[in-house]
Amino acid sequence: MAKILRLSFENGDVQHGFTVTARLSEEGNPQYMQFKGRLPAAPEIIELYRKWQLLYLALCQRLELDCRIEIEAGDITHVSQVEFQDLCQQLSDKINNWFNSEPFRPIELELRTHLDPVEEIRVMIETDDRLLQRLPLNLWKFCGDYPKVEIALSPSEYRRTKKLPTKTTKAKVRILAIFGNSKGINLELDKSILEELSEQAEIEFLVDPRLEDLYDYLRQDWDILFFAGHSSSSEEQGLLHLNQTDSLTLNELKNALRKAISNGLKLAIFNSCDGLGLARKLAELDIPQVIVMREPIADTVAHEFLKNFLSAFADGQTLYSAVRDAREGLEKLENTNPCATWLPVIYQNPAEPLTNWQDWCAPRRQMAIALNQLGMVLLASVAIAAFVMVGRQSEILQTWELQAFDLGMRLRSREAPDSRILIVKVTEADVQKQKLKEKLSLSDATLAKLLAKLRPHHPKVIGLDIYRDFPVKSNQQHLLTYLQDHRFIGVCEVERANDDNPGEDAYPGIGSPPEIPKNRLGFSDFVFDRDRVIRRQLLFMDINPKSSCATNVSFSFQVARAYLAGIGIQPQRTGKGWQLGNAVFRQLEANTSGYRHLDALGYQILLNYRAADPIAKQVTLSEILSGSLDAQLPSLVKERIVLIGNTARSFKDYFPTPYSSDNESEELPGVAIHAHMVSQILSAVLDDRPLLWWLPLWAENFWVWGWALVGGILGWQWRSPLQLGLAIAVALSILSGLCFVLLLKGGWLPLVPAAIALAIASVVTYKVTQPERKS
Repeated sequence: MAKILRLSFENGDVQHGFTVTARLSEEGNPQYMQFKGRLPAAPEIIELYRKWQLLYLALCQRLELDCRIEIEAGDITHVSQVEFQDLCQQLSDKINNWFNSEPFRPIELELRTHLDPVEEIRVMIETDDRLLQRLPLNLWKFCGDYPKVEIALSPSEYRRTKKLPTKTTKAKVRILAIFGNSKGINLELDKSILEELSEQAEIEFLVDPRLEDLYDYLRQDWDILFFAGHSSSSEEQGLLHLNQTDSLTLNELKNALRKAISNGLKLAIFNSCDGLGLARKLAELDIPQVIVMREPIADTVAHEFLKNFLSAFADGQTLYSAVRDAREGLEKLENTNPCATWLPVIYQNPAEPLTNWQDWCAPRRQMAIALNQLGMVLLASVAIAAFVMVGRQSEILQTWELQAFDLGMRLRSREAPDSRILIVKVTEADVQKQKLKEKLSLSDATLAKLLAKLRPHHPKVIGLDIYRDFPVKSNQQHLLTYLQDHRFIGVCEVERANDDNPGEDAYPGIGSPPEIPKNRLGFSDFVFDRDRVIRRQLLFMDINPKSSCATNVSFSFQVARAYLAGIGIQPQRTGKGWQLGNAVFRQLEANTSGYRHLDALGYQILLNYRAADPIAKQVTLSEILSGSLDAQLPSLVKERIVLIGNTARSFKDYFPTPYSSDNESEELPGVAIHAHMVSQILSAVLDDRPLLWWLPLWAENFWVWGWALVGGILGWQWRSPLQLGLAIAVALSILSGLCFVLLLKGGWLPLVPAAIALAIASVVTYKVTQPERKS
């Protein structure tokens, strides 16, 4: 931010000295530091300046410069440039000795302590002393040591003007250019310089205007008032020569100028001679800024200053910076136009905020830059989204997406166990207690005893998640009767190719109990992702008719269907997929949400695990057979699904789920996973619990592109890496929160691709648009 230094010269004049108050602040911050000092009497400076002024005018006359003032022949007729240069050096030395005087030195020391040479420093000399205003104070050594300093003049009293509301949004800066008496000078070059701004400014040219025309035009809304031609100043007035015959003071335009200022006039440029009287008169009307020339100015100097100032100012530099660059650019002309860099000066109203060309309207250049940057943002977002989606098709992001999905599942709030299901666990102790010789977990006798305990309490369905590929022994007729009960569902395992060793024979599977018909039989096979985590549920699949597991329906679907059939709900195939009640079980496709090139054979759905631990009430085989639960069995079993399964780890029937989090102890036994699958079907049909859904591929692409666009806009709008980093963090938090909320509603949306696209687009567009922002 620019620093603002106000030096108030009070209680005196150059002849007798000043009390000086320095107020140092930062642009936009009303707080300031204040230092006080004095400048002693300097009558020698008055004498030097008056001599310098006489020699300057005489030299202009001798060199026959085309000055924009009528220079009358003076008493001095013989002046050499060497003599004049020596006088300039004396004046410069005296001004620096004055500012280096002991009473003023504390102020300068404070300034040098608190200011940095790389900062833009705007110095406002607040004084009504006419002579002090004419001195070239930019010769002060402080200005040379701080190369971004520019000095402006200000009156000691100032106020802010109430502006009328703006009627329209302007597309360009509006300039009223008045070309007055051009006798002996070339105003066409001024006009051509202004015309170069036609793309950025709307310019109205008034050449040799009549007073009534000038009055009417001034009352309109302008940003800049420009005058070129002959002018002059007295101590209190400024005189403009409108044409060959007419001249007027600004006091004669007071009302029109006051109207122009209230309509938004911000800057007046008098590219003419001796303009301090003009500036003082305009300051009385509270104009924000005026640029004038302290002394007579040669035509060549006026053209060069105007060209350089307008180029820098319209290109985005501040007013002070543009004046400084344009003024210093006159140095190359000083061999033929002495002291050219001393002449231009800003007359500033401190009560008015300093605004820039870009602040005055919505110029076409800024609109073009904005449109160009917006185009880059759109193009970058499309390209980055396409890049991310191509990477997604190659499965690069699938692992991260699945991990993000698992994290979302684990973060859900806990649900109550499913009260419709009871799990009977065959534990390691239960297996050992039976003393089986075969590699079995449940003998015929034990199974018969268990079913005998359960059946009297009228379970809806009994599902046995234990393989039995052998017939019931002849001495177990009761078990045969139990297995033939319509409420009993058995399990088998289908044959499959040997994916681990493709050259070897296919895995033959495990056959089904011969006593159980096909319509009460389900396969137990799970589908695994590459990380062996179970996230999908297989409802149906095509099988070899000669397979020992002769069913194409999953165990979980058979159990759930049997339960729902008891309350009159039957599955039906619709155009949208398999439907039970109002719930439609949407089939997974090869490219579904986080999956890419998925083996989607069979009828698979996403498994929306119940966020309950455990999934359902669980009892052990021993607890039931020992009779310790006899009193509770009626309430535990009646109208429920009873799933019987092995939980002994020695049988290696444990599998990772999204809740396992790479922890083997958190893996679930097969019977518990089947319980989750049964619960998902029942809850969707009977409780309206959401099934997991996903967007079609085109909508996912649009989703990722949308977040890439958000990232692009962030990179475009934020100006610093810290701000951008915070904005990206907030956007990623919003994205993650939105994906999680939608997951609670059953929606699995691409989080990782969208996050990557957002982050990349933010950084890319920040880098691409940063240079244009700085310009």
